[in-house]
Amino acid sequence: MQRQKLEKFKCELTIREYSLIGQSITTNFPSGFPDAALKVQLEFVERRSEIMNSKDKEVLFSPYMCNGIIATYFACLEVSDLTDIPEGMIGFTLPSQTYAKINCTNKSIGEAYDRIFKWMNEKGYVQRFLENTCPIEIFYFEDNVEEEDVEILIPVGT
Repeated sequence: MQRQKLEKFKCELTIREYSLIGQSITTNFPSGFPDAALKVQLEFVERRSEIMNSKDKEVLFSPYMCNGIIATYFACLEVSDLTDIPEGMIGFTLPSQTYAKINCTNKSIGEAYDRIFKWMNEKGYVQRFLENTCPIEIFYFEDNVEEEDVEILIPVGT
């Protein structure tokens, strides 16, 4: 089934809860990125078939936490429940939260971050830090394309 392409750089609010299972990596920030992110994503893609209750194996969720010195980056699948977590992986739920969301591609992530933070500032939204939530990058895998759709979600309050 063909998935509809995302409208590039569209900003909006969304409210969602996410239950995720995956792997993570922690490294120095910013010197360890994007290499660490790519490493954990590639390792996880090889193991994603082990997650039996995933909602869609072609959508990779990458929440992350960063304090400006070190960062932890995840590669996960969204799941229906957290009952069967493969060895060496972690399962967790990010509770329902309001996110500022922007659509982009894997080649325009940097520009998308600039745009979403500008949009948030214009609308009076403030990023929430580590209050039972974290930002999420969502990658939509596609075969034989140069650019894949990505969504960036930033938890916000007013």
